[in-house]
Amino acid sequence: MCYNPLSQPQGVSMKSLVAVVSPLATVLLLAFACGDAGHPATPVPADTTSATPTEAPTTGQPTGAAGAPATGNIAFVSTRDGNAEIYVMNADGSRPFRLTDNDAEDSFPAWSPDGNRISFASDRDGNLQIYVINADGSDVTQLTDNPAVDFYPTWSPDGSRIAFMSVDIDLHSEIYVMNADGSDLTRLNDNAVTDGGPTWSPDGSRIAFMSAVEGANTEIFIINADGSGLIRLTDNTVSDGFPAWSPDGSRIAFVSNRDGNFEIYIMNADGSAQTNITDNPAIDMMVAWSPVP
Repeated sequence: MCYNPLSQPQGVSMKSLVAVVSPLATVLLLAFACGDAGHPATPVPADTTSATPTEAPTTGQPTGAAGAPATGNIAFVSTRDGNAEIYVMNADGSRPFRLTDNDAEDSFPAWSPDGNRISFASDRDGNLQIYVINADGSDVTQLTDNPAVDFYPTWSPDGSRIAFMSVDIDLHSEIYVMNADGSDLTRLNDNAVTDGGPTWSPDGSRIAFMSAVEGANTEIFIINADGSGLIRLTDNTVSDGFPAWSPDGSRIAFVSNRDGNFEIYIMNADGSAQTNITDNPAIDMMVAWSPVP
């Protein structure tokens, strides 16, 4: 049965999601969310009293694949302080800092390509909306403001735009794109089914996503970032989803249960040459291409 993310008047609670379904089902649920879209409005300043980032206890010191110290920063969600908040830590697990600090649920963090900002979803104003915050925890800005549930933000490769999912009371999720400041909103698709999991092509010209075109059956589509040129890439009676672009944009990896269980497949960006690259009795999911060195 599909969990209704709008069943609570105050919006989607991450704790409720985790309590209702198993971790694997949670991943699937958050990617599709059972819905349709609302109409995000002009960005409004958010409550910036969420204070200076709070340092949490340090952890271990993991290393990279070659044994070298891990570098960079990792944003993540944690309930270690009682509710879901956004944290950032060094890639070796040291110096975790809490960026958000309120009684609401903050989730779905996504780094801007330049590493200076983090977009996220929060229900601090009643229902999940898209916000952006500087990587040091300053200047929280609300980008969407409407009765719908907005979540799953993802940045374009050049950092100028953000794609996200939106669900309204009809429970049909749609994909929107807006400028990184919340302006110039574009609804990419308009139908009576659930669309989700948007992912940008490396050149920022197209977006791949999954759509529940036939009930629980999901298929993979691509669409131009301006909403034109919709192309269906998969077409069968099973579920295909979670598309991930290759670094050069020529191929797309995805998950399908067409062979009886969830496996990793790869295809050309035009949908041709669909090939199972894992073949075992286990469940293989959540594809991520390595970046070009």
